Amino acid sequence: MADLIAPQVLKGFRDALPSAEIPRRTLLAQLERVFASYGFVPIDTPALEYAEILLGKGGGETEKQMFRFEDNGGRDVALRFDLTVPFARFMATNLAQLPLPFKRYHMAKVWRGEKPQKGRYREFYQCDCDIVGVDSAAADFEILSVMASALLEVQAGQFTILVNHRGLFNRFLDKIGNRAHSVEILRTVDKLGKLGRTEILAQLTTLVGETGAEQILRFVEARGNFAEVLGELEKLAGGAAEDSQRLREIFNLLRHTGLEGHFRLAPSITRGLDYYTGVVFETVLEDLPEIGSVCSGGRYNDLANLYTKEKLPGIGGSVGLDRLMAALEELGRLPRSATTSQLLILNSGQEQAGTAQALAAALRAQDVRCEVYLDERKTAAQYKYAESKGIPFVASFGPGTPPALDQPFQLKDIRSGEARLVRLKEALEWINS
Repeated sequence: MADLIAPQVLKGFRDALPSAEIPRRTLLAQLERVFASYGFVPIDTPALEYAEILLGKGGGETEKQMFRFEDNGGRDVALRFDLTVPFARFMATNLAQLPLPFKRYHMAKVWRGEKPQKGRYREFYQCDCDIVGVDSAAADFEILSVMASALLEVQAGQFTILVNHRGLFNRFLDKIGNRAHSVEILRTVDKLGKLGRTEILAQLTTLVGETGAEQILRFVEARGNFAEVLGELEKLAGGAAEDSQRLREIFNLLRHTGLEGHFRLAPSITRGLDYYTGVVFETVLEDLPEIGSVCSGGRYNDLANLYTKEKLPGIGGSVGLDRLMAALEELGRLPRSATTSQLLILNSGQEQAGTAQALAAALRAQDVRCEVYLDERKTAAQYKYAESKGIPFVASFGPGTPPALDQPFQLKDIRSGEARLVRLKEALEWINS
């Protein structure tokens, strides 16, 4: 006998058992419902793209984490790192067929060769929604509103969406004479919550000197309510301008819709990717802040310029589904359904096989999820199967039951042990009660 191949899974990858996949699909359906309620429409893009498409302006960190290789045709290709860069390419490719502004959502897997940790894998889902073709406070607000609505829909508990504006931060860097180091500064400041003030101060001092480092930390550590923080940031950046006015307009819309309690102006939020040009945001779950941001995004007005001469300003948000699931599970809020079936029809032998399948078809026609046990095993074994899958109801035909669908059959709720002799209509009423 030949040696068996070890059935191992790559580090940072995983199988999804039904107990994990069913809650995932429940969350995907909830998010899709929210996205669609705002008028967003679904798209899809290839998992594999030319490497030059994905590299774009993502920077050195992106390139280090990409799964990149040469295919059988000698082409330099890579698995998508996120859903935003492929979307920019998608817009350039299909622009003539799309209405503007274009509002899309895309829920799919992406791949990053980073160090696996709790809630973070090398293969994971992102759930994105974007608005392209308009640069307005209303569009920025709508993405923020969608993210808040999504977290409310999945019952994530108390959360805060931290908002900032890259333009305001860059204007401040201009004022203190450190704009030349903006990319490095942005990536350093973005790690403040993870590494702490002392480490970030040391890294900034290496970049821009002690005075510059202290100035930057004064900016990103501004505290107070929205008006107080924005006033301080404006003063440090040289006064009011389009970027600070945009933030005022967004927060005004949030107040009008009653969402302002979920948002805070946070100047330390910069987002590490350098394609962001305006509003940026990250999210903290107040009951589990250590899990990190479960949804984030921002405005990227120049990203599509890599692929088309058309001006396509855009803003988007992304829900990290795997991290969100890890958080909900730890908080005891993950959907716990372990099965898709509501009812199991016992296998009573060949004489009743046709009636069992006819009953199953009739129930499915009434939107009841059911299955027929597929082997002639003892009744106890069939009940054990139902219990292992969490199926609440079991139907059976006694040995004296005529093989006809209009005859009564026994229906049992195995959670309570109650059993009744019912016909189809009565069964439907009980199952759906």
